Amino acid sequence: MDIIVAGCGKIGKSIIRSMLKENHNVTVIDIDRNVVASMTDTLDVLGIVGNCTSYDVLKDAGVKSADLFIAVTGVDELNMLSCYVAKKMGAKHTVARTRDYEYNRKSFDFVKDQLELSMTINPELMTAQFIFNLLKLPSATNVEMFSRNSFEVLELNVNKNSPLIGVPLLELRKKIPVNFIVFSVLRNGELTVPNGSFVLCESDKIGIIAQITQSHTLLKLLGFEQKQVKDVVLVGASKIAYYLSSLLIKSKNSVKIIEKDRQKCEDFATRLENVPTIICGDGTSHELLRENRITDASALVALTNSDEANILMSYYANSKGVGKVITKVNNKELGSISEELGVGSQISPKTIVANVLVRFARGLENVKGSKLETLYRLLGGKAEAVEFLILDDFKFKDVPIKNLRFNKNTLIAGIIRDRSCIIPCGEDVIKAGDHVIISTAGQSLYDIYDAILK
Repeated sequence: MDIIVAGCGKIGKSIIRSMLKENHNVTVIDIDRNVVASMTDTLDVLGIVGNCTSYDVLKDAGVKSADLFIAVTGVDELNMLSCYVAKKMGAKHTVARTRDYEYNRKSFDFVKDQLELSMTINPELMTAQFIFNLLKLPSATNVEMFSRNSFEVLELNVNKNSPLIGVPLLELRKKIPVNFIVFSVLRNGELTVPNGSFVLCESDKIGIIAQITQSHTLLKLLGFEQKQVKDVVLVGASKIAYYLSSLLIKSKNSVKIIEKDRQKCEDFATRLENVPTIICGDGTSHELLRENRITDASALVALTNSDEANILMSYYANSKGVGKVITKVNNKELGSISEELGVGSQISPKTIVANVLVRFARGLENVKGSKLETLYRLLGGKAEAVEFLILDDFKFKDVPIKNLRFNKNTLIAGIIRDRSCIIPCGEDVIKAGDHVIISTAGQSLYDIYDAILK
């Protein structure tokens, strides 16, 4: 597809790189000539310097024939206006980043309808929701949900003395009275889609799919400690912290905010209806953390603008036994260091947004037999879990799964049929209207036929 990305900040660059990996043709627009030069020098993109609302700039970028126009500059109104102009000039689909607090859900819906936007994205809100889901299942390092709140995908670390070690997966499933499937294993940097005879080892990173209603029970049965998160410390009074605080307060959690900028503290306090405890101070200060008994908290989430500070705070909290530690890290190299230190779960707003847009772009492809509904990249981006809606023209309807031949490292992990959630066996069949979840390694799936050997 032909894709135009306006705005080459952190989010924009992440989107651009992700779209290039998907083999799309990408044109970038930015008002900063040096930024555009840097992008064209290092990536296989066409660069245009100028204002993304300009008719001439959009014309030069080829907006008339663009399949997708994405505006992610730092100004919401600029993004929305450029999408409106791009749509009127011929772009098939448009996506605008809108980050301002004033744009509530009703505002989003109104703007999307009036400007004919295909999608609006709020990186901070999306990141807050991602963190909130992690806090609900603190033993997991990643939590994602499929459509209709049916299945949940969980990333977990197999720790020393885990009851999972040394037991073939088929035997493990027989012992546990909950339907689940281990769909991927990352061991020493190598990803495997395991079969029933696969045996887990210490330090494996695994992906599990289970019903949302059974996740807590499953994790307990698998030996993962399930301490309920009650009091949460957020370091950094950012937009992410604002949205996350709102979610936590609604769920009756106790919230503390640490922020060294007094003006940010005051602004934060005026925006929330139920003001959490706000501490004006440096979150990297061990003395401040001790004085405020921060290490007694159920969870700590490091959300400052400094990756280094976030990693240091998280390392300290982890060493003091804080139950759940979540660290915002945007720099890939620092992320690797953080992972080696074992500081807890890592989140990256730019990666979260890029993955959403990759899913959206794949869903626009002309496919037969199925429609891509959900896409998650897991285990450091090495694995994918993809949900497809099966259409009437799927040619393998009602064929037992055991009679289908799937590509290597590809697995049908779940079927959602009406209100039923099925962990499939060989006798199960795929029907029109089913939502089918397929896990894969080393392959990108655009429709369900990509998973089946021809």
